[in-house]
Amino acid sequence: MARTLTVAALQTAYGEDLAANIDKTAELIRHAAAQGAQVILPSELFQGPYFCVAQEERWFATAFPWRQHPCVTALAPLAAELGVVLPISIFEREGPHYFNSLVMVDADGSPMGVYRKSHIPDGPGYMEKYYFRPGDTGFRVWDTRFGRIGVGICWDQWYPECARAMALMGAEVLLYPTAIGSEPHDPSLDTAAPWRRAMQGHAVSNVIPVVGANRTGFEPWAGYPNGGQLFYGSSFIADHRGDLVAALGREDEGVVQASFDLDFLATHRAAWGFFRDRRTDLYGPLVQSRPQ
Repeated sequence: MARTLTVAALQTAYGEDLAANIDKTAELIRHAAAQGAQVILPSELFQGPYFCVAQEERWFATAFPWRQHPCVTALAPLAAELGVVLPISIFEREGPHYFNSLVMVDADGSPMGVYRKSHIPDGPGYMEKYYFRPGDTGFRVWDTRFGRIGVGICWDQWYPECARAMALMGAEVLLYPTAIGSEPHDPSLDTAAPWRRAMQGHAVSNVIPVVGANRTGFEPWAGYPNGGQLFYGSSFIADHRGDLVAALGREDEGVVQASFDLDFLATHRAAWGFFRDRRTDLYGPLVQSRPQ
């Protein structure tokens, strides 16, 4: 009997009310589960607005230890009720340290562990280094009820090394929760298409489905260029060829999902030989900060 995995991505707008954001996410999770989704991916830091547009110390008060984070304690029981896997993006506090993290919750509602975002951006509109330490967990994959899942967080999705590492660790699908939109330093810069293409490339090179879940909508910020940040949605699912098999528009709110035959993909991945023909003896420059 074929192993079939149905994955879904959620796309919506969020405000400052944590409880309302959780409720909105839960409603979309219920909708996806009713349509047969087994693994359901909300977007990055859905607990509130994307606060990293500026450096404001008040936001540190919205971080929690990962086991006690309100998003985890509220949604883990929902995962158990619906029998679905939920990768939950959070602002994590561990002692004096703060991370942009993800808690994987299995279909029985049990938290399987935490991944801390490895690549931390720092630039206009995305000042994450003020808030987050670089992750110390290494890349993670989880053996969930429905398959072996690898997850990177937003800026991680631009790095082929991250995708390849998770594929080498046996991931059968790659998930990327995201918060990305306008670039305040250059209003003419639109990264929606290259954002998708980067992840579609990971799908091709690793013969693996890829899911990207982004937020949408305009989030106003006082004193911020152009009055705030406009997130461009465009959440999608790509198959092992990198082809888009499901996608949402820039302003859509809702769910996108697709199903995959994991046994077919495992055979197809082996047949392509990308992992067989790797030359690790030549890859030294990849782990040198300044190759000569």
